[in-house]
Amino acid sequence: MFQGASFVALDVKGRLSVPTRHRDVLNANASGRLTMTKHPHGCIMIFPRNEWEKFRDRIASLPMQAQWWKRIFLGNAMDVDMDATGRVLVSPELRKTSGISKETVLLGMGSYFELWDADIYAAQEAEQMKAEMPDVFKDFSF
Repeated sequence: MFQGASFVALDVKGRLSVPTRHRDVLNANASGRLTMTKHPHGCIMIFPRNEWEKFRDRIASLPMQAQWWKRIFLGNAMDVDMDATGRVLVSPELRKTSGISKETVLLGMGSYFELWDADIYAAQEAEQMKAEMPDVFKDFSF
């Protein structure tokens, strides 16, 4: 279960250094093998390979009316492996479509991560914090 936020700068080659607290789990559970793809909100989803395979199978089984979403998720998926120092290359294509340049936010989202451009994430989060909470939170107590 991945959770929490990490602020990470990509290096000049577009590599993300996976935070140490996640690196050991990813090596143990997925042999450092990851899959990245587009997220509809504009970030990059990063899955340990075993979790990606479950997600991929769910997406692939969707009916024909979801064909464009299959293209978005499956057609943009890229397999990557962590190197010996825990870095993974974020492809130029995914960086461009998500607006990621250098400063990023890596969010643990349970079984996967979201990688955001830090400025885009801050703006989106601020916007959401101004809005009313969705109905699903009406009976939720804090």
